[in-house]
Amino acid sequence: MDLWEIENELHRTGIGLICGVDEAGRGPLAGPVCAAAVILPENLILDGLNDSKKLSEKKREQLFPMIQEQALDFAVAFASVDEIEELNILNATFLAMNRAVESLKLLPELALIDGNRNSGIRMQSRCIVGGDGKCASIAAASVLAKVSRDRLMLEYAERFPEYGFEKHKGYGTEAHYEALRRYGPSPIHRMSFLKRFYSGGEWTPGGKENSSTDAAKP
Repeated sequence: MDLWEIENELHRTGIGLICGVDEAGRGPLAGPVCAAAVILPENLILDGLNDSKKLSEKKREQLFPMIQEQALDFAVAFASVDEIEELNILNATFLAMNRAVESLKLLPELALIDGNRNSGIRMQSRCIVGGDGKCASIAAASVLAKVSRDRLMLEYAERFPEYGFEKHKGYGTEAHYEALRRYGPSPIHRMSFLKRFYSGGEWTPGGKENSSTDAAKP
């Protein structure tokens, strides 16, 4: 699919600046959620640009500075673990998206939001399901958000080396769950995401494992 098809159609209706918005980090057990907003020059070609989940880490790192250099404007923003816990992950994602859009120097006329929910977006917006693989600006935003969050998780890996954040970036891998069994949660874990883990008796205060073989798995 032509990554510019949807945006070009919108431009033909008279809409000017369009920003693509995407997030990274809704699903992990630890760390903030990150959002990016990107305004690209019309029909800009960036070799290999696609949904960040379909790209290798090396390709994302290559595209990251290219997007920053060639975008008309871009911004990256986060919602913290405390905000995720207070607001829930969906509303915290909207918060990060709003922060990214509102940090742009240019004022877009329309924001294209990856996914099927935009009720919490404060500016005029439109949902594009699978937008990170359909719209150039959303694809670019997905790369900026993913790389920015991954780099932050590498910093957390240095602060909390026992969890292996450099490998799984906070997602619920078996190695991550095993670290939680051994050490308990860190200050950047999302406790609301670990309710099933705790209710199954996988961990008790003090880092002692429950020896029951019937403990529920996440």
